[in-house]
Amino acid sequence: MAVLQIGLEFGGGAEILVGNQKVHEISLLITDKLWTIGGLLHWIKDNILKERPELFLQNGSVRPGILVLVNDADWELMDTVNYELKPNDRIVFISTLHGG
Repeated sequence: MAVLQIGLEFGGGAEILVGNQKVHEISLLITDKLWTIGGLLHWIKDNILKERPELFLQNGSVRPGILVLVNDADWELMDTVNYELKPNDRIVFISTLHGG
């Protein structure tokens, strides 16, 4: 089976939602459907999120207040949820929300 290897990083408090593990190296099964960040978000919800998915996801995307970087570039420049993942991409999720 062919797989797509990518790296995920969670920071700024977002790592709490994934069991306090900041770095995840994952393998996604390649099928006839291309992997997008939108599909990756669903995969994260089903496979990595440990608690409170509503703090990470909202309406098929990340919640406002979570910065997403694709290979160190803002995902807004990469068509957000429609970006097609490529081998060895590094996707970083940084929460900018903090309690007081």
